[in-house]
Amino acid sequence: MEPTVELLWIPLGAGGSGVVRFNGRVYERWVAFRQRRPALDLFHTALRVTAPSGTYIVETMWPSPSGPSGARGVAVRGPVWWKRLGRFRLFRYEVRCWRDGLLPDADEAVGGPRVVSTDPAVAARILVLASRVPPLTWGVDPDGTGEMWNSNSVISWLLDRAGIDGVETPAGGRAPGWEAGIAVSRLGWMAE
Repeated sequence: MEPTVELLWIPLGAGGSGVVRFNGRVYERWVAFRQRRPALDLFHTALRVTAPSGTYIVETMWPSPSGPSGARGVAVRGPVWWKRLGRFRLFRYEVRCWRDGLLPDADEAVGGPRVVSTDPAVAARILVLASRVPPLTWGVDPDGTGEMWNSNSVISWLLDRAGIDGVETPAGGRAPGWEAGIAVSRLGWMAE
């Protein structure tokens, strides 16, 4: 297998019950109204990393299904909305680096998987960095970056730390939290 790092731009709420999609649209309309611009499509991002040791799905999800975290490749856990709430499963997220993992919404990625690197060193670095993602509080702006930390922040942090830059969202869309990940990366923040 040739080493590759692929970025997937998945429409927010794809394949779900519609709650995430609906809430995302309401949020985006509010932000667009405040910024006096048209509403855009929102994306959730994930990576598929192919390395000599296998193919890995790197993404951020809620801690589901239950069971051993190693079975779903959990590399880091972080709190949602308020650090103290993170002790409750409902208020935690997981950064996964899941060998032979599933990405159920991969078929819905806009433009399909986009290769952002074929450098084996970059692929290996992302796999190592997955366990070093800072477990910042989801939904909170870290250090005044102007955006809240979320799943897109994790992916942009990984890409920036691995030396990949200049990634652009698909036309007519945006990935909230993307710039927060880059800002946190450039501040040098990492999990211990």
